[in-house]
Amino acid sequence: MLKIYNTLTRQKETFTPLEPGKVKMYVCGPTVYNYIHIGNARSAVAFDTVRRYLEFRGYQVDYVSNFTDVDDKIIKAAKELQLSAPEVADRFIAAYREDTTALGIEAATHHPRVMENMPDIITFIQALIDKDYAYAADGDVYYRTRKFKDYGKLSGISIDELEVGASNRLNADENKKKEDPIDFALWKAAKPEEISWDSPWGKGRPGWHIECSVMATKYLGDTTDIHAGGQDLEFPHHENEIAQSEAKTGHPFARYWMHNGFVTLDNEKMSKSLGNFVLVHDIIKEVDPQILRFFMATTQYRRPISYSMDTIEEAQTNLNRIKTAHQNIVYRLKDAVDQLPDDETHLRALATFEETFIKEMDDDINTANGITVIYEMIKQMNIYSEQKTVSKVVLEKMQQQLSDWMAIFGITFAEEELLDERIEQLIDERNQARAEKNFQRSDEIRDLLKEYGIMLEDTPQGTRWRRG
Repeated sequence: MLKIYNTLTRQKETFTPLEPGKVKMYVCGPTVYNYIHIGNARSAVAFDTVRRYLEFRGYQVDYVSNFTDVDDKIIKAAKELQLSAPEVADRFIAAYREDTTALGIEAATHHPRVMENMPDIITFIQALIDKDYAYAADGDVYYRTRKFKDYGKLSGISIDELEVGASNRLNADENKKKEDPIDFALWKAAKPEEISWDSPWGKGRPGWHIECSVMATKYLGDTTDIHAGGQDLEFPHHENEIAQSEAKTGHPFARYWMHNGFVTLDNEKMSKSLGNFVLVHDIIKEVDPQILRFFMATTQYRRPISYSMDTIEEAQTNLNRIKTAHQNIVYRLKDAVDQLPDDETHLRALATFEETFIKEMDDDINTANGITVIYEMIKQMNIYSEQKTVSKVVLEKMQQQLSDWMAIFGITFAEEELLDERIEQLIDERNQARAEKNFQRSDEIRDLLKEYGIMLEDTPQGTRWRRG
């Protein structure tokens, strides 16, 4: 039975979607003013992995992740790059798609952009004004935070704490417009030379929080099953989304709130504002994107990740172990017999591994425990593949089970099953040289293949290869 830790209740709860067999899931996406760093990628990987596991468990997932393409940072980047705000957004949306594709992240069912939803945003804000939850002031529109009685139910932030925070960041001009210092902006009046849209309150652009409320309810309805994002979004972003959405619709905004842990660098949270970030765009020039994906996906999503070359190398070693086990199975399929008398014993063992894997993953998508089950399974796979005689039935089940599980982590084996013609020719040539006892040529070919990243292992069943 799948359980998910719900930030709203601070406990694990049995996952029951609104509609049986279907999941409506919204994940806050990037603000597209630069390349994403590994901290941004962590959220995308974490919830892509959650989505994949839900699909593995038989759910149909309607997955929405937005692009924030209207923001102060985008406007600043536009000035620095001498581009328009839409051009900056287009550039970095394309970069985001390139980087996340490299990391094996599936495209969302919908990827809405703020600029494409401006009429819906204006209509939503007007509805809040009509319900007296918002008010216009000199071209701005603010939300009456104190009016929403449940404010703080997600983050635990109280109105008293908000008042202290507001007093510590006094903005004289803005506070003159507000009825209450703790009110937050739904619409911002246009500044000179900034991108803006016409509205009933004058030219301007939306506040950050209203954008996700509008896009989530537009694409998934008044209530979503899962709303997710990084821990840093819990307050104020997600708290404000709840206040806006529930004030407008009168329905719970999301049933389960999921938040992923931070990525740390030298024991400090990685962020652009701190300047201690590593861009995915740069990392994947040096590190295989599958290794980076594996590194992030195999830590349970709520846990922090410590990024370093040591942890990347550890991930590479572990992934290579899995790929080698898979390659051993593929290799032995060539000489496997159709069936053997002890097949049922091995198939039962695989079924037990599956039960354990699902049990661990059902506990709040615990990928760290899930991958441990896979490590145990590949030990048995390796032992079996070294037997003199092996069964096609067992090998195919092993291959299918491992492939299905690794797909949850965003890892595929397609590349590992293919050698190009030149490498195949070299392996054949080496086998011939060994048969002719031409060991000098045999060693030359081994060294050459090593340069291709192909490691050879001579076994009683023939020469095996793996990528090093």
